[in-house]
Amino acid sequence: MDDIKLPKEQTVPLDAPAPGVEGLRLLFVNVFGIKHSDGLWTLVDAGLPYSAGAIHKWADRNFGTAPNAIVLTHGHFDHASAAGQLADAWNVNVDAHFLEMPYLNGEREYPPPNVAAGGGLMSLMSPLLPTGPLNLGDRLRELPNGTSASSLREMPGWQIIPTPGHTPGHISLFRPSDGVLLPGDAFCTTKAESFFQSSKAQSPELHGPPAYFTSDWSLARRSVQTLAKLNPSVVAPGHGRPMSGPDLPVQLRELAARFEEIAVPENRRSTSA
Repeated sequence: MDDIKLPKEQTVPLDAPAPGVEGLRLLFVNVFGIKHSDGLWTLVDAGLPYSAGAIHKWADRNFGTAPNAIVLTHGHFDHASAAGQLADAWNVNVDAHFLEMPYLNGEREYPPPNVAAGGGLMSLMSPLLPTGPLNLGDRLRELPNGTSASSLREMPGWQIIPTPGHTPGHISLFRPSDGVLLPGDAFCTTKAESFFQSSKAQSPELHGPPAYFTSDWSLARRSVQTLAKLNPSVVAPGHGRPMSGPDLPVQLRELAARFEEIAVPENRRSTSA
C-alpha cells in the first residue's frame, strides 16, 4: 500500500481498553478492532487519508487475518478515508448507517465547518479539512436500521445505537454484557478543537463532539443523553484515550445535563435548544 509513512510516534497502539477490544491511534484519531468468540474480528472506523498501510500492518500483528467487515461510526475524513483501500485489500464490505450513504457513495459533501467554533487550532484549520464525499462503490452496505438499537451479524453481542447530531447517520456501538461503549464522535475524551495540543498530554476527560464539524447540536445533545442512560463501564472514543472506572457513568450524565455549557460553541447555542 503506497501510503505516506506516518511518524512512528504518531501511530500508537492503545492499551486494550476491554477484553476483545484493541485500538490504534493515528495522529489524533482512533480505530478499533473487535475480536469475537468465533475467532473473527471487525474493524471499527478506518482512519485518515494515507493510513491504510499503518492500519493493515497493525491488523496483521494483532489479528493475523482479514476482518469480517469494516463498520463506520460515520463518514468524516478522519474515520473513513482508508475504508475503500482496506476493503479492497481484505475483500470485505464497509457498513454504515443509511443516512451516511450520500457522503460515502460520492453524492454529497458534508456541510462546511464552523470555523468560529473556537477552542484551538483544529477549528481554525477546519476549512482545510476534507468534507468529502468518499465513494466506496460496491463495497458500501447499509447497517440494519433500528430506531433505538439493533444488532449486526458480524458483531455478535454488540448493539448499534443511532447517535445523530455530529453527522446525520452517526452511530455508536455498545456491548451490554460488560458495558463497553464505542461512541465514535458522539463525545470525546480530549478537547477536540485542540487535538494537536492536547491529545498526548491531556488526561482523559469527557468533552462534546468535535464542534467545528457537528451539524445538529440538538440531536447531538439527545444522543449523549441516550448514551448516558446506558451507564457504560468503559468508553473507547474516536478521539482521546479510553476511560473506565466507577465515576464514568456519573461524568457522562453530567456531560448530558450540562451539554449546552460544556459542548456547544457560543455561536451555535441558540440552535441547540
